[in-house]
Amino acid sequence: MPVSDPLRDRLAIIVREAGAMALTASKGDLKRWIKDGNSPVSEADIAVNDFLAARLPPLRPGAGWLSEETEDDLRRTDAGEVWVVDPIDGTRAYLDGRPDWAISIALVEQGRPSLAALYAPVTDELFLAVRGGGATLNGASIVATSGEGLDGARIAGPKRQLDLLSRLNPGVQPQPKIHSLAMRLARVGSGALDGAFASRNSHDWDLAAADLLVHEAGGAMTDLAGQVLTYNETETRHSALLAAGPGRHGALIDLIRDRCAEFA
Repeated sequence: MPVSDPLRDRLAIIVREAGAMALTASKGDLKRWIKDGNSPVSEADIAVNDFLAARLPPLRPGAGWLSEETEDDLRRTDAGEVWVVDPIDGTRAYLDGRPDWAISIALVEQGRPSLAALYAPVTDELFLAVRGGGATLNGASIVATSGEGLDGARIAGPKRQLDLLSRLNPGVQPQPKIHSLAMRLARVGSGALDGAFASRNSHDWDLAAADLLVHEAGGAMTDLAGQVLTYNETETRHSALLAAGPGRHGALIDLIRDRCAEFA
C-alpha cells in the first residue's frame, strides 16, 4: 500500500540533516580515495552513509538495506521493503566544489520505489515523492513537460548518447552535463529538462529515488525497450535508460528503436 505522508515528512527531515552534514564537511580538508570501478569516495560519503544507516531503519523496522557505501548483504532480497541509498550522488562534483550533487534515498517495496527523497544542499532543492501521492520540489507539486515533438527538446545525458541523438534529430537541444545522475533524472520530473539519458551500469542507488519522482510527476523512466526497472534484485546494475514526459518518452523510444545497441 502507499507509504503515508508522515513517513515522507520524517524522511524529509533526515535527508536535510544528511545534506547539511555533507555540505559542512565539504568546506574542510577531506580524506579521499579511489574504490573499485575507479570511482572516488571520501570520508564524507562514509559519514553520511553511517548517519543514514542509523536514522532510516527505525522508520521501517524489518526493511533491508542497500547503499553504495555499504557492503552488500543479499539477505535484503528477501525483505518486502528495502532502503536504497546513495549518501552522495555525484561525488566527483562534490569533491570538485560543484553544486550538482545530492543525497538520494528511496524505499523500495516489492521491486518498485514507494517513497523517495532527493536533496541537493548547495541549491537547497528538496524533491519528495510518495507512490500514488505525487511529487514535489520544495513543497510545490511538479509535473513533467508535455508534448511529443523533439525539435527544441532539452535533453541531458552522456555526450556519446547526445551526439547520436542529435544525428537522428538535429532539432534536439543537448544540455550541459549534470554530474549527479539522480538529479539529472529528477529535473525531468520538475520540467527543467524534457528528457534525460543514462548509460548502462548505473545502480539501484543512482536510480530508485529519481524513478519514483519522474513517474509521480507524470513522466516515464524506462530502459531503451520501454520496460520499467525492477529494484532490489541480486544484480543492482541496469542497462541504458531514458526519462521524459509521456509523449516525448514514446517519441524517443520510436526514434532510437533500431539503434538501441548504439545507445546502450
